[in-house]
Amino acid sequence: MLKLVKIGLLFFGNSQLLIQGFISSATKTFTIVNKCDETVWPGISSNAGVVPVEPTGFALQKGESKAIHAPPSWGGRLWGRTHCSKDSNGNFTCATGDCGSGKMECAGAGATPPATLAKFTIGRDGMDFFYVSLVGGYNLPMLVSPTGGGSGRNCSSVGCTVDLKVACPSELKVTSSDGEVVACKSSCVAFGRKEDCCRGEYGSRDTCKPSFYSQVFKTACPRASSYTYDNETSTFACAGADYQIIFCPTSTTNKKSKGEQQNPTAPQFNTDMVYEGVDTAGHSSYAPRQPTNIGATISMVAAVIVVIILAVVGGGYAIRIGNINILNGSCNQH
Repeated sequence: MLKLVKIGLLFFGNSQLLIQGFISSATKTFTIVNKCDETVWPGISSNAGVVPVEPTGFALQKGESKAIHAPPSWGGRLWGRTHCSKDSNGNFTCATGDCGSGKMECAGAGATPPATLAKFTIGRDGMDFFYVSLVGGYNLPMLVSPTGGGSGRNCSSVGCTVDLKVACPSELKVTSSDGEVVACKSSCVAFGRKEDCCRGEYGSRDTCKPSFYSQVFKTACPRASSYTYDNETSTFACAGADYQIIFCPTSTTNKKSKGEQQNPTAPQFNTDMVYEGVDTAGHSSYAPRQPTNIGATISMVAAVIVVIILAVVGGGYAIRIGNINILNGSCNQH
């Protein structure tokens, strides 16, 4: 009898180890890191029909990190909220990325644009697909990095690490009550035009082309999705990886963005720029039309200056373009 008890306990113990090992290998760990100089309130929204992750919202002080475990075949998005507080009635709201729940947890609601989004589709045919989207605009620098030995021909870091608020066109800026630029809208969010949002007669890859504003985003952040059909150069895939999501990954990306201090001579952008598409090597390109007057020429020079400003402010600026066509972005943040 004693021998049978020992065998039973041994079997039970090994079973526990097997179950723990299965659970560990089946889940994905997302480690969210705040390297900004201020508090960030991450929000998480799961796709319909998948097991949601918990919590759906929390606070990360400067330098803090938090691990979130997602079930297999999970899909959803993650973003950072800024300038959050409670009003006299206890309602929780944020100046950027607010999910409208009135609480710190988003409870399934998505981000109100503009907000930098990290989007994931986990476990599709053994692969994880992910990208960082600026389709609805930008509020924080973000980097998504595979960890834990993931593999894949384009299993690498993706995101937008420069501060787009510094050179955001005035018509796209979102400012706080004290004049600080807290976010930069996309042209779809700012103007709502069908050609910017890829709707109606512009609702296909053939008819919806990048706008000048999306090209400004793409030039600054070539590894982020800049408009609805921008996926050849912005979607990445890994197998067997966990992920680290870093807000403000470089030390120079969280400077206060007050128009008069950071960008005293905001340039006028060249609206005569024409997108030429993606070549067979997967590289996006654009070329200016011939300027018709001196003013247009000045605008072209100013646009180049914008790129230089972003390169200096962002630090470690490098244009690296991949080659994959799997997922599309969307101007709808929810």
